[in-house]
Amino acid sequence: MRQIWPPEHAGELDDAGLERLYGYPAGRWLAVNFVSSADGAVALHGRARELSNEPDRRVLRLGSDLADVLLVGATTAMVEEFRGVHPDAETAARRERHGLAPIPPTAVVTTGRSLPEDAPVVTEAVVPSFVITTASAPDRKRAAWAAAGATVVIAGEREVDLGLAVDALAAQGLERVDSEGGAQLFGALLAAGLVDELRLTVSPTLVSGIAGRIATGVDIEPARLELLSVVAESDTLMVRYGVLDRSGR
Repeated sequence: MRQIWPPEHAGELDDAGLERLYGYPAGRWLAVNFVSSADGAVALHGRARELSNEPDRRVLRLGSDLADVLLVGATTAMVEEFRGVHPDAETAARRERHGLAPIPPTAVVTTGRSLPEDAPVVTEAVVPSFVITTASAPDRKRAAWAAAGATVVIAGEREVDLGLAVDALAAQGLERVDSEGGAQLFGALLAAGLVDELRLTVSPTLVSGIAGRIATGVDIEPARLELLSVVAESDTLMVRYGVLDRSGR
């Protein structure tokens, strides 16, 4: 991979250089990861992974390898068949080198309607997942998630209060958050003023059609961004933006 921005750091990147770019600062930090086509589509054949390629997977992996916790919406977890992190030797060595727990847990966000009792993100996770849900979620589902090993966190009455959710994760020592979709979760995080960084891969693909965008939901005041880095490989651009204005609504 080659870094092309900022110009003073342009050049080929080794693994250590990539880790420097895609690491997290000390303290609380929430980074959102997305891939989109060059014409802005967030999915191909209904799935984000259809747009991904090897460079994108490398930086996406760094996002989770260097995070304390992964945050994902329930619908995305089901559509993408997310099962939590199952580390290989490279991930294990990287996390040990950075003083992190061997495996980052996954926190899945649901009002209670969109996450089945036997969701793989809960039942097949190597370490217990967090299910962040509402007081109105069915008791039967909450009991089933807990029985499968998940920590059930109530954050809100009928809609998930993401500020409470992120606070609850931080209280568990999980301050560096890697959000991996979907678009409604990203939009809600923006509306709540919780996003510190956007990590966007532009896939060298044109899709057209009716595919959605990376953030959907309520209108927000436009948030200004600062370009942090641009990396290129195999016709693919990987861009990092810092969010300068997190005022949300």
